Amino acid sequence: MTAKPLIALPAGWALVRLSSTDSTNAQLRARAIAGAPEGTVVWADEQTAGRGRQEREWKSGGVNLLFSVLARPDCDLAAAGQLSFMSAVAMAEAVERVAPSVRLQCKWPNDLLGTHGKLCGILLEGCGIRDGDRIDGVVVGIGLNMDWKPEGETLYPASSLAREGAATTREAVLEAFLGRFAAWLECWRAEGFGPLREAWLARARGLGGPVTVRLPGETVHGTFETLDADGALVLSGLPEGKRLIHAGDVFFG
Repeated sequence: MTAKPLIALPAGWALVRLSSTDSTNAQLRARAIAGAPEGTVVWADEQTAGRGRQEREWKSGGVNLLFSVLARPDCDLAAAGQLSFMSAVAMAEAVERVAPSVRLQCKWPNDLLGTHGKLCGILLEGCGIRDGDRIDGVVVGIGLNMDWKPEGETLYPASSLAREGAATTREAVLEAFLGRFAAWLECWRAEGFGPLREAWLARARGLGGPVTVRLPGETVHGTFETLDADGALVLSGLPEGKRLIHAGDVFFG
């Protein structure tokens, strides 16, 4: 008798299930370099060396959702960064599908926020560059707080799906996410960043309001006007007018 799969996957996708690993991104990146196809997913109960953006530690505990997905976008490096927006929109849609009472907002460039704080982080890592700037593979790592959030000092206030009032399971969220991510990946390839950009902006925290952006060596204050055509944050109200922000830590108010 064939064992029932843990979750339903998009056609042609494959799931690697681990009880513990150093990092799902590291595990999947090694598989990607060895030739794993798009749609390979690594899901672990525990990470002992999870990382976020800028090499920050990603703390995990309880029964949280920790996984990585491999995409083969065959695009330039700038376009590959749009997979972060894709992942955020897909996860927000997935959570709303399985927990309709919860609405998540997107925080530029790679987080999801609930009413009580940040509960999901996204980390992209490339694997394989050719012809100067064409990227063959992107590992999308995602950590979603289900019933646990880090205590003590964090860069942003932390929350969890349980804290937001959602009653669901990791399996339900992951299955819904993979379906939405696959659909957005197909849309992005066919229509470009435009539809995804609009979907992200519709969920953007702080859009049209004041923000502070911490950059290496400086802090700037302005108004979060929009995203540009590539995904950079457009900051207005500065002495020099407008400025495109390609990386930085955003704080509201």
